[in-house]
Amino acid sequence: MFPYVSGERIVCVCRRFEMITQKAKYALRALSALAQGEAGEPMMISDIAAQQKIPKKFLEQILLDLKHQGIVISRRGKQGGYLLRKPANEITFGEILRIIDGPIAPLPCLSITAYRRCDDCDGEQTCEIRHVFAKVADATRKVLFSTTIADAVTLPDNAEVARLLA
Repeated sequence: MFPYVSGERIVCVCRRFEMITQKAKYALRALSALAQGEAGEPMMISDIAAQQKIPKKFLEQILLDLKHQGIVISRRGKQGGYLLRKPANEITFGEILRIIDGPIAPLPCLSITAYRRCDDCDGEQTCEIRHVFAKVADATRKVLFSTTIADAVTLPDNAEVARLLA
């Protein structure tokens, strides 16, 4: 909270900072559900939505995005639903976050896929902020691109992973 005085009132401006969007959390939870489902058996959107507590309409949009990116496939009909297109151990958190949320970088000048020089930059080589956040970006990418959906659902502490995604 950042209080400031406006006339005679004190007004608080609250800034909430989240690393990933709710849409990305839902995507990861849906993929986790598919990874834990019966091999080769599609899951219906309504089942995933109920199991993971994801709004059905929002989940439909997410799964359609993932389908277009080759992460999931859909089957029509009475026995239809969604399946992972590739094994869960080949789908990384980083890949999904990049699909859903876009570039994974705390600063535009550190983005691998959408590099842009910072508007107020006097020089990347001398920017103290960039140097610190480059370490953050590298460590974050290392974890995200080495952690798969299979890792998340098979970790001994997967309850903690599930809690973090909730």
